[in-house]
Amino acid sequence: MVAIIVGLVLLALGVWAALPLAFPMGLNWLPQIIAVIQGGAPILAALLGLLAILVGIADIKDAMAAKKEAEEAEKQSK
Repeated sequence: MVAIIVGLVLLALGVWAALPLAFPMGLNWLPQIIAVIQGGAPILAALLGLLAILVGIADIKDAMAAKKEAEEAEKQSK
């Protein structure tokens, strides 16, 4: 329950910070928020690409290990 309340308060503060100055006591941080998102998007894309490569390598290793185990099981059954 506390986590939901804290989440709602932080969400309200985030929305309030992005509101323009014409709104009562708005902080007008929207341009800075957009700049952070624009600057962080390439970094996030690079990290997600690296993660995808690592997952792909792990998948290939798992497939090779499964194939090896299947071959060994087939040899033992004969």
